[in-house]
Amino acid sequence: MDVLNGCYLDYFPENLLIDILSFLGVRELVRAGRVCKRWRRLVKDQRLWRVVDLTAWKGVTSRILWVLLRQYLGCGLRCLRMRGLLLSARGGTFLSESWLKALSTKCPRLKRLCLLHADLRSLPSCQILPPSLQVLELRGCELPRGFFEQTLPTSPPNDASEATTSREKVWKGPSTHSGISIERLILNNVPSFTDQHLQSLTSWQKLSHLELRDTFRITANGLRSCAAKDGGSGLEGLFRLKSLELGITGRQGYHLQMASLGLGSGWLGLEELSLGGKEVGPGLLCASRLKDLKRLCLWSCTLSNLQICKSCRMLRGLRHIEFLDVVFQPRQCPSDEGNAEEEQDGEEAEGEESSTNENRKLDVVDPIPSLRRTLGTMLPCCTLVFTNCSVQSNAE
Repeated sequence: MDVLNGCYLDYFPENLLIDILSFLGVRELVRAGRVCKRWRRLVKDQRLWRVVDLTAWKGVTSRILWVLLRQYLGCGLRCLRMRGLLLSARGGTFLSESWLKALSTKCPRLKRLCLLHADLRSLPSCQILPPSLQVLELRGCELPRGFFEQTLPTSPPNDASEATTSREKVWKGPSTHSGISIERLILNNVPSFTDQHLQSLTSWQKLSHLELRDTFRITANGLRSCAAKDGGSGLEGLFRLKSLELGITGRQGYHLQMASLGLGSGWLGLEELSLGGKEVGPGLLCASRLKDLKRLCLWSCTLSNLQICKSCRMLRGLRHIEFLDVVFQPRQCPSDEGNAEEEQDGEEAEGEESSTNENRKLDVVDPIPSLRRTLGTMLPCCTLVFTNCSVQSNAE
């Protein structure tokens, strides 16, 4: 009986114990490290601290962050998610400059940082974030006015020759390690993000993916001023941006800015566009100006076949169209809507009038097959994806 009552965890290999500990959360990992010296050593293994999610741990203070950084976080950290105290009754400072500098030193391989409900107004700029960051995600955060501005260090010149070289270094500065190296910026429900913040992003040299969801203060003029265009001295604006997402889905009562109308001036080099909510309608009106567009995603909206076909008729370079959570309006007049496209198919099958009539009757109930045929004829090299789509029911 003594043998059966014994604990055999001491005989388990360490790799197996680390795999078991990987299913625990951060709080449970810290508690498991208090069991014994061996477990404490296993808990500090960096394989357990590659992806750290602190959003489920309510009441995380700056003191807890210092403890985690000094005892557990290290060179193995790749992704860090944290919840701030913006909606907490406790309040107080969450992130400090000293902690972020220590994070940069101790975690040089951190690639992704996600902040939820964090008050960042005490921070001067995003340049104090770890320079290794490639993805920055902000959800429900408050930002200072110049948070995204980039300032490059300059050294005073000694003579005229050094002055010219120093000016060259300042000009080439954004491409060095001192500049912001973030490639993907995700903003979700950040009401303090304005056109001034958007204009500051034009100084980022590696930004290629931008997501703006529920950023109510972005206007069409602000987006138009940052669009990539060919200026007198070369490309201007966000000319390195390859993917853009715009969406307004929440908070009733806000004045709709229709920022996607800023796409009407065109955008050089933009290959992927994602529109959602109230930005889909005005965005589709201007999408025909995006000559380099290859992928289009429409989500959380109500659309008609005619609205989609009119916008995609000029986008011959499209290779992928995705519809996500889209409600399609039923076709009221199938004989009047889209005759130009359906007549091309009718010329090749004149003897199948009965089958086409049946298809038209079905298209009144379900417009998705008709949309597939129309876009297939218009864009033969384009892939269509429908995910969780439905048809609006007619309320008589």
